[in-house]
Amino acid sequence: MNGQVSTSQERLGGLATTTTSWFTSLTTSDHISGLPESAILGTEVKNPLSDTVLGTEADSKMKTKLLTMWHNVKYGWTSKLKTNFSKESPVWLLGASYHKTAESPEAASEAVAFDTDSSGDISIAEDATNFDEGMEGFKRDFVSRLWLTYRREFPILNGSTFTSDCGWGCMLRSGQMMLAQALVCHFLGRAWRWRPDQPIRTDQQFTDESKHRMIIKWFGDQPATQSPFSIHSLVSLGASTGKRAGDWYGPASVAYLLGQAVGAAASRHDELENLSVYVAQDCAVYLDDVRRCCERADGSWKSLVLLVPLRLGVEKLNAGYGPCLTALLSLDICIGVIGGRPRHSLYFIGYQDDKLIHLDPHYCQEAVDVWKHNFSLASFHCSSPRKMLLSKMDPSCCVGFYLHDKKSLENFIKIVEPFLIPPNQKVEYPMFLFCEGSGDEMRRGYEELPSTITNLEQNIQSDDVHYECEEFEFL
Repeated sequence: MNGQVSTSQERLGGLATTTTSWFTSLTTSDHISGLPESAILGTEVKNPLSDTVLGTEADSKMKTKLLTMWHNVKYGWTSKLKTNFSKESPVWLLGASYHKTAESPEAASEAVAFDTDSSGDISIAEDATNFDEGMEGFKRDFVSRLWLTYRREFPILNGSTFTSDCGWGCMLRSGQMMLAQALVCHFLGRAWRWRPDQPIRTDQQFTDESKHRMIIKWFGDQPATQSPFSIHSLVSLGASTGKRAGDWYGPASVAYLLGQAVGAAASRHDELENLSVYVAQDCAVYLDDVRRCCERADGSWKSLVLLVPLRLGVEKLNAGYGPCLTALLSLDICIGVIGGRPRHSLYFIGYQDDKLIHLDPHYCQEAVDVWKHNFSLASFHCSSPRKMLLSKMDPSCCVGFYLHDKKSLENFIKIVEPFLIPPNQKVEYPMFLFCEGSGDEMRRGYEELPSTITNLEQNIQSDDVHYECEEFEFL
């Protein structure tokens, strides 16, 4: 592909005309209505640059267009897809259960299907005419989750030439979605639903819509401090660990970036002062560290986003942990799982039977100017539910929880511990542990261990780093 893109300028011009018209037909006008004219593909911009610079810009934009089209074709966003939901099993979505109750034995054998076109819109399949309130409730719940995907034509990432994260930013986008769900729970509540087809009439509806837009603005694709969780902010934070724009991230790395981003944002945004993030260390939640993270001087507690990076197998998911994972997704305090399948990050938010329901960030859309008045919200919500076999899930992942106060944390510890132990195992190996004490104290204890054990730990860490670098595919 790179060879084709770097051909003569005339060839580039011919490709630009064809591919631009083809791709723009895939994107609804709502997705670009909030953009300045200079950000829309195919729009000429008067700019006093030299021909050489213009040629370089055209070359870069062409690569972005081709990569965008390839990803949207590869991941099925340009063709009709159908996701089937059985009427015989409940559908779980972040702690909420939805069940289609059949009206007759014949209807029970049918499948409820979402027929999805290239724009992501949902229509009811012909064989699913008896669509009751239960599955309608699931549809409203799913569409209300924030969907953060690849974007293109955003401001250049510092220290790079990137104006798109297409091809490398999928785990960062998955992490953004999990944090966005925590913010929705924090500011709007788990029961909140986005209803774009209904006019705003009450003061409460106006307040909720303002908070909805506020959260999206925090993830806007720009380097401004008003968007503390943007791709620009996360990449800048990653630079302190040696990461650069275009590098791949694993679930654990993203979890730590999210923690840093929330901590930094709390000093600039008063709305975030009552929120903290704790990232578990080595599959252990150290309760003294959690207390220091959440407890104020007056004894009151901040709300907590608890992120637990996990490794549930070596090269493949250990099947024993499957029931544990789905059990966590059935808790209303769960904000989902970031992971995916090998080299393909996804954000898991539910399940039915042996399949996980997810939001996929691999749809490249144009950047939206979230600071424009009444910007379009359509591209931040997905109406196309997708499922993946649990057995295909990559063993490296991170599960998240939102805990409103101290009592929520205490109840969570009591409730969740039985879910963490795989059933029918002779030896109990829980997914993660709750430990008294501090992680710093534990690490100091490690330093006193024999050198052979220390070397073993270093080897394990280096394996994790190697795995993380191989986690995603760059085209």
